[in-house]
Amino acid sequence: MTTVNKIEIEKFSKMAKDWWNPNGKFKPLHLFNPARIEFIKEKIISHYKFDPNNLEPLKKINLLDIGCGGGLLCEPLKRLGANVTGIDVSEKNIEVAKLHAKEMKLNINYINCSPENLKFKDKFDVILNMEVDEHVSNVNLFIQNCSELIKKKGIMFVATINKNLKSYIFAILGAEYILRWLPIGTHDWDKFLTPNDLDAIISKNNFINDEIVGVKFNLFSNQWHQTTDTSVNYISTYLKN
Repeated sequence: MTTVNKIEIEKFSKMAKDWWNPNGKFKPLHLFNPARIEFIKEKIISHYKFDPNNLEPLKKINLLDIGCGGGLLCEPLKRLGANVTGIDVSEKNIEVAKLHAKEMKLNINYINCSPENLKFKDKFDVILNMEVDEHVSNVNLFIQNCSELIKKKGIMFVATINKNLKSYIFAILGAEYILRWLPIGTHDWDKFLTPNDLDAIISKNNFINDEIVGVKFNLFSNQWHQTTDTSVNYISTYLKN
C-alpha cells in the first residue's frame, strides 16, 4: 500500500520551478507563510516550554516536513534553529529545495520519498502536514505512517481545507476559477476533510486532539490571519499518545 498519488505528483512537479517565485503559481503559499510560521513557532515554544526570546528558539527540535515542496516552510524553521528534514514524493520539488537551500547556505536534509519509505533511526519531535492531506491517496495510511515517525508526546500539525459548500465556493470556485490564485484542478473537493473526519482518522493512530484554529485571508490587507472560523482553511494540532 502507498500514500502516493501519481496524478498529484505530476501536477506539482510541473510547477516545481515556480516554488520560490513570490508572484508565481505558489503566490498563495508565500502569502500564507508568515501566518503558518508564526503559529508553528509559538505552538512548539509553548509545547516544549522553550525561551521565546531566544534567537533560535527551536534549536533542540528535530522536525519533519512532509510534502515539503520547494522548502517554503523548511527554510524559515531552519533559521529558527530546528534540525529540519523535508520529504516530498516529487523529485523535481526536492531538486528545487536542495538548490535553494544551498544558495541560502542552509543545512536542510531533503529526501525524495513518501513517509512510508522514510527510514530514520530516531523519531521526530515535530511533524508538519501542511496542505498535504488533501493530496494523498490514502489518508488513513498516511497518518499511520506519521504515528510511527513521531516521538511520544511529540506534536503534529495538520493544515487542510474543510469540506462544505463554503469551502467549495472559496477554495475551488473563488481561488481557482475567479481569482486565479491557483491553477484550475489544484484541489479536489471530494478529498477535503471536516475537522471531525480528520479527528476520527488521527485518533485511531495514537494521537490526542490538542487545538484547532481557523486561518482566513483578508483581501484588504492582503494577509492571512488566525481566526475562530474553521469553515474553510484550518490548522489542527495533535499530540502523540
